[in-house]
Amino acid sequence: MTASRRLADATTMRVGGEVGRWIEAGTRDEVIAAYTEIVADGGEHLLLGGGSNTVASDEPYDGTVLHITTRGIRTLPAAERPHRPAGEDAPVDDAVVLRVEAGESWDALVALAVEQGLTGIEALSGVPGSVGASPVQNIGAYGQELSSTLQGIELLDAETLEVRSVPASELRLGYRDSAIKRGVLRGVVLSVDLRLRRSPDGRSQPVAYQQLASALGVELGTRVPLEDVRASVLALRGSKGMVLSDDPDSVSAGSFFTNPIVSARFAAALPKDVPSWSTSPAPQATVLPLDADTAVPSLERPVPQVKLSAAWLIEHAGIGRGFSLPGSRAAISDKHTLALTNRGGATGEEIAELARFVQARVENQFGVHLVAEPVLVGLTL
Repeated sequence: MTASRRLADATTMRVGGEVGRWIEAGTRDEVIAAYTEIVADGGEHLLLGGGSNTVASDEPYDGTVLHITTRGIRTLPAAERPHRPAGEDAPVDDAVVLRVEAGESWDALVALAVEQGLTGIEALSGVPGSVGASPVQNIGAYGQELSSTLQGIELLDAETLEVRSVPASELRLGYRDSAIKRGVLRGVVLSVDLRLRRSPDGRSQPVAYQQLASALGVELGTRVPLEDVRASVLALRGSKGMVLSDDPDSVSAGSFFTNPIVSARFAAALPKDVPSWSTSPAPQATVLPLDADTAVPSLERPVPQVKLSAAWLIEHAGIGRGFSLPGSRAAISDKHTLALTNRGGATGEEIAELARFVQARVENQFGVHLVAEPVLVGLTL
């Protein structure tokens, strides 16, 4: 159960030093026992799944790494579904709820869903990492996001050390964000409940991302065979070095920076050709009461916000594909400016140095601060 290892051997960026204590937990009981002991000891610890979203220093990590490799996927009968959507008195005929153990491979889960004709996560093909990490980041790609299918999780609560069922609404999922990531909710994800739909004709959800629609040769909103969506997404991700393979550009943590969200007013001052998408709901009409005794509701509206393309900002700040700092073994991917890669023998600090340089160039050029997506261990930007 306990072994000596380096973080570099268990992360897709292939950086990270020796670990003081490494615990492999392949069953739920092992996860609970190990985490209970870690909390009782009160020492520093790191939860690790597939290692695709972790970038670590090469200095020794004195804490404990709990590597979760649990397996298991089962369909929940209607009577066992703890998080039925509000207003649904009876199970929907085509709804299938899968309970997936945290250590399962995310992409293997998507492959299984496609094979079984289940829709809802097909555009998330090729996303690396484990299922347990998916609600922490609220993973998303090509027009789909975990929040649209996540019903809830089983969490080993850090405060009570009891297993409890947490509905998706309690996770406060946002763009690559959650209550777990912010530290508001602490503990270990043991399993994830996903609510998928059975497709009677084997077709996907309506394609909701233009690049994917173009790759498929269809209009936005078209439903296509599930296997075609998966194949196209894998091809698109592969062309960007975003699928784990022998490609040197895949030695990365995927997209290193999130797309920044700014106010619409700020975005209006940026160059007109910066790609942007509104993240605010359309304003709703407000009906004012005629009764003088009725309080007039507030007409205050939330500040409109838009999401910007981090890749565009990086490229137009003068940092192109393949860029590296002099003498550094870290580089921007040859295929996509959002990915920072290890060209062979790079240190965690070299990755961080390149990330800081990118941040500084974008901030100086556009006044936008890029936020790192991976978990940084022993490193700062």
